[in-house]
Amino acid sequence: MSAEERARVVGMLPNEVPLGIFQPEGDPHRKAKNRALDALDTFFRKMGRRVYLSSDLAVYYPGEPMFSPDLLAVVDVDPHERMKWVVNAEGKGLDLVLEVHVGGDWVKDFEANVERYARLRIPEYFLFDRRKRSLRGYRLESPGARVYRPIVPQGGRWASEVLGLELVLEGERLRFYAGNAPLLEADELVVRLNAMVDDLVEKHLTAEAAVAEERKRADAAEAEKQLLAARLAEALAELEKLRGR
Repeated sequence: MSAEERARVVGMLPNEVPLGIFQPEGDPHRKAKNRALDALDTFFRKMGRRVYLSSDLAVYYPGEPMFSPDLLAVVDVDPHERMKWVVNAEGKGLDLVLEVHVGGDWVKDFEANVERYARLRIPEYFLFDRRKRSLRGYRLESPGARVYRPIVPQGGRWASEVLGLELVLEGERLRFYAGNAPLLEADELVVRLNAMVDDLVEKHLTAEAAVAEERKRADAAEAEKQLLAARLAEALAELEKLRGR
C-alpha cells in the first residue's frame, strides 16, 4: 500500500468513539482525567520533553477493535493535535494508558484491559479507582513480554518508567510527583499565579511609596538648600554693608 493510499484509509477511520465503548461516568470521572492530563501536559511542555498526551482518543491497532483510553501517553513523538491514533500510520503504539474507574464496567477495566493492553505491548497500564481510592499499576518486564507484572508501590508511590514520574494517591486525587515536587494541577497553578501577582503588586506599590517618600525628602532637602543659600546671600550682603561704613 502506498503512502497516499494509507493516508486515505486512515482518513476514513471514524474519529468518534461509539457510546458502547465510551460510557459516561459523570463529573468525578471527568475531573480525574482532566486533572491528570493538564498536570502532565503542563509539566512536559515546561520540561521541553516530546510526549503526546490525549484523552478519549480513538486508537487503532492492526487487527484489533478500536478502543479509547481515558488517558494515553506516547513518548518521543511530535505532540501535535490528532483526531485519532492509528498505529500503522504513526509507526508506534501507545506507551502508557491510565484508566479512571468510577462506576463503569469493572470487568473491562480490571480484567479485560489488563490482558488486552499487555497483549498489545503497551509498556505500562495504571488503573485509578476513584470511588475506592485505590491505584494499581502494571508493567511489561521486557519488550517481548505479553503478560503484565504488578508495579509494587514504594512508600505509597507507584513509579512510571515511561513518564519518569511517580503516581501517588492523596485522598480522592491522583497526583504525579517529580522527585519530591508534585506536579501542580490547573486550579493550583491559578492559586499560585494569583499569589505571585498579588506579591508583585504589593512590592510594586511599596517601591512606588519608597520612591515618593524619597522624592519628598529630596524636595525638602532642595528647599532647605535654597533657603540656606538665600540666608547666606543676605548675610554676605549685610557684611558688605558693614564693611562699607
